[in-house]
Amino acid sequence: MKTQAVRWGIIGTGRIARAFAEGLWHTSNGRLCAIASRNEGSAKAFAEEWDINHAFGQYEELAHSDAVDAVYIATPHSSHAENSILCMNNQKAVLCEKPFAVNSMEVKRMIQASKENNVLLMEGMWSRFPPLMNKLREWLESGKLGDIRTLHADFGFLPKQRDPLGRLFNLELAGGSLLDLGIYPVSLASMILGKPSSMQTLPNMGPTGVDEQAAWIFRYPCGALAMLLSSLQCETRQEAFISGSLGNIRIHKQCWKPQKMTFTETNGVANETIEMPFKGNGFNYEAESFGNLFLEGKKESPIMSLSESLEIMSQLDQIRKEWNLIYPMDRQ
Repeated sequence: MKTQAVRWGIIGTGRIARAFAEGLWHTSNGRLCAIASRNEGSAKAFAEEWDINHAFGQYEELAHSDAVDAVYIATPHSSHAENSILCMNNQKAVLCEKPFAVNSMEVKRMIQASKENNVLLMEGMWSRFPPLMNKLREWLESGKLGDIRTLHADFGFLPKQRDPLGRLFNLELAGGSLLDLGIYPVSLASMILGKPSSMQTLPNMGPTGVDEQAAWIFRYPCGALAMLLSSLQCETRQEAFISGSLGNIRIHKQCWKPQKMTFTETNGVANETIEMPFKGNGFNYEAESFGNLFLEGKKESPIMSLSESLEIMSQLDQIRKEWNLIYPMDRQ
């Protein structure tokens, strides 16, 4: 191990890159050392804004840099696999923003690269890591809910602009509500209930050929049902509700940014509300966890394992297959 603080680089200079840069300020084990963009001017401006020593006008330059231990991939979905593999082939640990990639074929290549290069790789599903989620996992493992029977979860918002060439609506960039927003309730369902045995789905396809709204029902071997929804056509409650034989848990708005939840017993008598506000912007928790794994020499996260990321992407593949929603990357 070269350092006791992870030297981070970021590929991409958009909104999510800024969110991660802010999160790093609130970690104890990492510092931001490098930024890369295909536009050198953008990289230099980002470096000046965040007081970063190294600004690169090519992703390859960051991947080859000896000043970087780990890289956060903050590019569009369509570039996640290519950028991640570039960095891993240069012995960099990789934290890749969700969704991990566009399809399971890409995820398999990413996992293979991590194994071949013996480097840490993790999907950046940041909502798994806040303190409230640790408490939720404790409650679930303790049997507090009894047998889980249903999960309701949704994430929908109305974009200020509906740019057909933008990331959200562009078929060429793997746009649509499923990969951008639906990944949150699907990942939550995976964490709580595991792998579904069957599913039924229904999308609203938009004029650009991507799903603008979708609902799906997952059935699990234990008989539990998950009713999930994503939307780029309206703002939804953005909450999650887990029901069991002994009670239920409500993760208050926003469930993808979890900071408050309430447990209610089945008889309605006992209530327990827990609030755990973020220290930082929330991205610090996944960065801290990833940093600890890196410094300990680990190659995979127990909270967001590679096998689970692959399984979730396989589920999204199956959903898109039912819709006949094909991205250019699916043909490669």
